[in-house]
Amino acid sequence: MGVSACNSPNFNPKLANRSYPYELHTVDVLPIQVFRDGTHIEIVNSTDNSWSDATIWVNQRYSASIKSLQPGQRVSMNLFDFRDDLGEQFRAGGLLRTRPAAKIELIEIQPAEGMPMIGMISVMPGEGQ
Repeated sequence: MGVSACNSPNFNPKLANRSYPYELHTVDVLPIQVFRDGTHIEIVNSTDNSWSDATIWVNQRYSASIKSLQPGQRVSMNLFDFRDDLGEQFRAGGLLRTRPAAKIELIEIQPAEGMPMIGMISVMPGEGQ
């Protein structure tokens, strides 16, 4: 029974988010830094822009909502909260992981559904995130 618990799927269709809107992808980037710390990311808004009820996208697949990101604010987000359109959870890693942690290749903020993406600056540690 313990072995089957370790092999349980990391997706739940009831928790699925919308699909990544490729047609809204841009090459625009703002000086918003994103630092990975294990299974969390910390977003540091170095701009004078504010966002509310925005979506953070990871690797053009996984998304999670962020209530507010104010100028100068630091926000921590749990990578386990990021889901794709099938409800699959981002492979954040951690102590009891059964698969290697996924790398964060691209991270973007979408101000509102239907709005274009804005890239953020990933400041990620080396191998073995």
